[in-house]
Amino acid sequence: MRTQVAIIGAGPSGLLLGQLLHKAGIANVILERQSADYVLSRIRAGVLEQVTTDLLDEAGVGTRMHQEGLPHTGFDLLFGGERHRIDLHSLTGGQQVMVYGQTEVTRDLMAARQAAGLPTVYQAGDVSVHDFDTQHPQVRYQQDGAWHTLDCDFIAGCDGFHGVCRASVPEGAVTEYEKVYPFGWLGVLSDTPPVHHELIYANSTRGFALCSQRSATRSRYYVQVPLTEKAENWSDEAFWHELRQRLDPEARETLVTGPSLEKSIAPLRSFVAEPMRFGRMFLAGDAAHIVPPTGAKGLNLAATDVKYLSSAFTEYYTERSNAGIDHYSQRCLQRIWKGERFSWWFTSLMHRFPDGGAIGQKLQDAELAYLVQSKAASTALAENYVGLPL
Repeated sequence: MRTQVAIIGAGPSGLLLGQLLHKAGIANVILERQSADYVLSRIRAGVLEQVTTDLLDEAGVGTRMHQEGLPHTGFDLLFGGERHRIDLHSLTGGQQVMVYGQTEVTRDLMAARQAAGLPTVYQAGDVSVHDFDTQHPQVRYQQDGAWHTLDCDFIAGCDGFHGVCRASVPEGAVTEYEKVYPFGWLGVLSDTPPVHHELIYANSTRGFALCSQRSATRSRYYVQVPLTEKAENWSDEAFWHELRQRLDPEARETLVTGPSLEKSIAPLRSFVAEPMRFGRMFLAGDAAHIVPPTGAKGLNLAATDVKYLSSAFTEYYTERSNAGIDHYSQRCLQRIWKGERFSWWFTSLMHRFPDGGAIGQKLQDAELAYLVQSKAASTALAENYVGLPL
């Protein structure tokens, strides 16, 4: 079998790349080691920057997002027992974000790919990439007990942090930067109305909490826990009790609780791999970078990668130009490091660190107070939150 672009990974970045390439008339095949149902079962955040919503529209999959997504023009910072609104709309000249779950983005992209009859191989086993340092790269995989070879012009590694693509790069060809945080997020998904119509980011003496939502009837809540914690040790009652302790009196009164639909703990990490191009293989999304979820940048940085990569491939096939693919890594990394910086800063500001002590909380309180009292500081926060210009 032969195609122009072989895409490894059927998460949102791989599916979005495939859809954009299809729109540009570029043949592509997606290989995914898991089943479609498994991919859809992964619970992820869903705060979309304008660049991401624009890309979904360009890919022709934005209709349901606009119908069911929740545009947000601000969010609340909670500290010292009081909430302070960050007005994204006024601070950024009219910009906003869209709250629309990553699972729903994936579902829309899957449906579009299926409707177009584009080839996706799920449960592809033992995927391996070969000869990407030549003009004739290959991808090999196993399915139904038989081996298959996919010849292609380019390989797009959208296969996540533990994927095969980055792992196949020769030793010494990639530099990895990593910071692992000493805590995780215990998250609960519930069919309950959100405690507030916008997100609440809470800094409390008991640790960080986040009140977010997926719809007007489905909520997603998080509390900071040590890395040693296990989700199964937390009953629903214990979770709701802990969340209440980290909220302000008004939120505690209005919080509606219910059975959890899903409960898990996500560790926090900052990670970047440089470069993102190796001959005719390109990394995108979590294969190249991870951010702590505090700044809601993971999917949005992946979407930017896909924007640059789809444009580079389109330029190559329509204009026979290598400029886009030659500058892909550099262009992506400039934006990635800014997203990494913001996510690290926001995480450091909102969480309790084991070695922070009393002075750590006082310093956070002082910075948060300055943040909401200074228009310049609030504007910097708002600009990063809605997404920096490309």
